[in-house]
Amino acid sequence: MQFTKMNGLGNDFIVVYGERDLPAGVDKLAVELCNRFFGIGADGLVYILPSERADFRMRIINSDGSEAEQCGNAIRCVAKYVYDHGHADKETLTIETLGAGVQQVELTTRDGKAELVRVDMGEPILSGLQVPTTIDAERVVSHPIEAGGREFLFTAVSMGNPHAVIYVDDAASFDLAEWGPKLETHPTFPRKTNVEFVTVNSRGQADMRVWERGAGPTLACGTGACATLVSSVLNGLTDREAVISLKGGDLRIEWNESDNHVYMTGPAAEVFRGEL
Repeated sequence: MQFTKMNGLGNDFIVVYGERDLPAGVDKLAVELCNRFFGIGADGLVYILPSERADFRMRIINSDGSEAEQCGNAIRCVAKYVYDHGHADKETLTIETLGAGVQQVELTTRDGKAELVRVDMGEPILSGLQVPTTIDAERVVSHPIEAGGREFLFTAVSMGNPHAVIYVDDAASFDLAEWGPKLETHPTFPRKTNVEFVTVNSRGQADMRVWERGAGPTLACGTGACATLVSSVLNGLTDREAVISLKGGDLRIEWNESDNHVYMTGPAAEVFRGEL
C-alpha cells in the first residue's frame, strides 16, 4: 500500500489514493497505522475514492477505528493531494463526503502546487435533534451541561459532524485531557461529539482548542473552526467573518449571510510518502 502523510495545520492524516472502496477491516487498519509509536502515526486514515456525484470521494477513519462524517482539514489535504499529484487539472473541484454531501473547493496555486484551499462547507445544522443532541430545540445556544461535577454552557452546531462549543477564560491552557472525554461521551450527544473550547479576543479573532471525537486532542479541526465561528455569531461574540486560531495555525472562516454557507480557507501540506 502506497501512502502519503499530510497535515492541515498539524491535524495529520495517512492519505491513500487508488483504491475503489474501503478495504475490509479498515477500522483495525486505521488503529494500527495511526499508532504514533508502532505505526506511521496520524489522527486519521483518509481514502480518496472514485465518486459518481463529484470529482472525488473522501472517507475518513479516525485513529480509534470509527468513521468521521466530515473533516475540514482532511478535505483540504485531499484537494491539495489530487492537484499536486496530477489527478486534477483544475483549480475548482468537488469532493463527496459521508456526512456533508458534495462540497466545492477552490485552490490558490503557485508553480503547480496548491498553497491555499477554500472550502464551501455548506450550511450549518442548528436544530438540536439534528446535530444531534437529545435537546428538542430549534437552536441550542449557551445551554447548560454538567460533566464531572462541573457545569458548562455549550452551543451545538453540526457541520456534517456534531460539535459542542464552550467558551472559557483561556482556551490555550484549558485542560483538554480532563474535560474533553467527559463531554465527548456525555449522554446529551447520542453519536458523541467534538468539543471546542474557545476564547474570543475580538470581533475578528478567537482562540480554539479541540477534543476531537474518535481522535482526542489534535492541533487543528476545520469543522470545529467553522462551528466555532457559527456559535460565536449566534452568541453575539464575533462578526460573520473571523480568524480562528488553532494550536497548529490560523483558519479564516466566513458565515456568508446571502447563502447561509460557511467558507473555510487554510493551507495543507505534504510531509512524506511511503509504502507498506
